[in-house]
Amino acid sequence: MILFNPWHDLSLANFAANYTPPASSIKLSEDLSLLPIWYGNSKIVIAEGDHNRLYLEKIKDLFNISCQLISLETISSYPEEKILPWGWSPALKRILIKHGANEQQMPNMEQLKQLRQYSDRKNAVEVLRELQVDFSNQHVIKSSINIGNSKTLCGESYYFDNLDELLKYLNSTPGDKALKMPISGSGRGLIWILGDITDKQTDWSRRVIREQGGIVAEPKLNKVRDFALEFYIDKGLVSFTGYSLFKSASSGSYIGNELMSDNQIEQRLSEYVSINIIHYLRDSLHDKLSARFTDYTGYLGVDMMICKNSDSIQITNSVQPCVEINMRMNMGVVAHTFYKRFVKPNAEGVFKIKYFKRPGSALSFHKKKQRESTLNVANNKIESGYLALTPVTNNTHYIAYVII
Repeated sequence: MILFNPWHDLSLANFAANYTPPASSIKLSEDLSLLPIWYGNSKIVIAEGDHNRLYLEKIKDLFNISCQLISLETISSYPEEKILPWGWSPALKRILIKHGANEQQMPNMEQLKQLRQYSDRKNAVEVLRELQVDFSNQHVIKSSINIGNSKTLCGESYYFDNLDELLKYLNSTPGDKALKMPISGSGRGLIWILGDITDKQTDWSRRVIREQGGIVAEPKLNKVRDFALEFYIDKGLVSFTGYSLFKSASSGSYIGNELMSDNQIEQRLSEYVSINIIHYLRDSLHDKLSARFTDYTGYLGVDMMICKNSDSIQITNSVQPCVEINMRMNMGVVAHTFYKRFVKPNAEGVFKIKYFKRPGSALSFHKKKQRESTLNVANNKIESGYLALTPVTNNTHYIAYVII
């Protein structure tokens, strides 16, 4: 059974069973509850409402999708089915138990505590440092596979568990900086320090350290592109899933993915840096993730950035190889899986999540896109056109859609 609960990170950070997600996160999970039909392997999806059933009826033959929709109220009828949410937390566990799920279908509290530790950004800070140290030491390997010099990788990231040490770093380091909660949702839990830290930002930092044990600080980089390497881990056994070429807003919130094959993404990345660098990082991460997350089973994404180096006469690009480690299902995996299953080979497109504030605006957008870009499907694969991946009604505020 698959469940879309995008408020996972927020509830994991809070770690209380009675946690209530923000209204915006609840609305996102409701509007996009049918999204798992495009990326999941289970034949059962937890998605309620006639609008979801009607949508599924319309597209199941077109894309050869065989799936059963159930409500939370009927989850007790499937005691042997494994539950696969976007991510686990004590709050989700409480909700599922309330509706009749049994303990054997869910992780226990010790496993949830372990997941919270794995999800802490402190791991990304440490992995970034390990990658940079290893890279600088591999002189022979670098020369043999042509991956450049020490400036090929960039980025700094620091973890502070003491407010005075954080303030000392901020006051002694020039330029703008980002402060991040150790555990937070995509695009949340991040503030920018533009010049000197304000009293309000100091209070925020003090609260984060008190509630989560620490805080992450990073100098701002001159970003050119966002991308990620996606992996699947089964208790330490790591396999590379594929690439994610995505876009995010200045706030850090997710906007969408480019839909293309891994070979096409490699070609795109090679316009900025040698693809040998990416291969080197992919192989290095394989070993580091396996050693670090020995008790984790599920998808994992390592966010990266291509940045411009401006400290030399000749402008060059470098890679920040570990911006974040997302210990859950993520939109990069969704986009990658959707492309492989439902898009004509070698076609290109975009996958986006879009928010509309006013009722009816999403439906107007949806109808406009349908008129402008007619959907063409052959042999269960999209050749061109627009497709909303979840139903759109007058009450919809969030749309997941693709344009090929």
